[in-house]
Amino acid sequence: MKVTLIAGSTRPDASTTKLCQYIARLLNEKGHETEVFNLQEHILPLYGPGEAYGHEEVQKLSAAAKSADALVLATPEYHGSLSGVLKNALDFLNSDYFNNKAVLSANSAGGVVGTASLLHLQTIVRNLHGINCPEWISIGGTQREFDAEGAPVDEGAELRIRTAVASFADLAEKLNKVF
Repeated sequence: MKVTLIAGSTRPDASTTKLCQYIARLLNEKGHETEVFNLQEHILPLYGPGEAYGHEEVQKLSAAAKSADALVLATPEYHGSLSGVLKNALDFLNSDYFNNKAVLSANSAGGVVGTASLLHLQTIVRNLHGINCPEWISIGGTQREFDAEGAPVDEGAELRIRTAVASFADLAEKLNKVF
C-alpha cells in the first residue's frame, strides 16, 4: 500500500514535518511505501483557475496524491484552523484524489492540544469523498519534541501516534480490498 503524507508547514525543521516523517517511518516498518510531500520544499502557487494547474509543483502534488492508496494530512494549528499552505494545496485536489481512500488527520499545536484544525480537515476530507480515520493525532507543547532519530520524546505522544497509525493502516488496508 502506498501512503502519501502531506506536511502542511512552511517552517524549516517543523514539528508537523517531523510528525509526518515519524508516521512514514512507522508505516515503512509495516511494509508500506510512503512519500512525504513537504509543503516547505514544494512551494505551490496560490490556487486559482487556469494555468496554475500546469505549475510543476502542482503537478508533483497531483501525482503524489493520485498515486496514493491512502493519505495523511498534517498541519500546524494556526488560529484554530489548518495552515494556509495546506488549505491551498487541498484546493488543487478534488474528489478524484480522495474518493474512498482512508485519510488520517494530524496536527501540531502550540498549546497542549489542538482539535479545531482536525475538525476542519475532517470536514474537507468528507467533502472530497475521502474516508476519515476515526483516530486522529494532535501533539502540543512538549509533545512536539523529537529525538535525534526522529522519534517523539514524550512516551504518551509516541504511544498515541503508534495507536492512531495502526488504526489508520488497518482501515486503509480494508478499504483497498473493497475498492
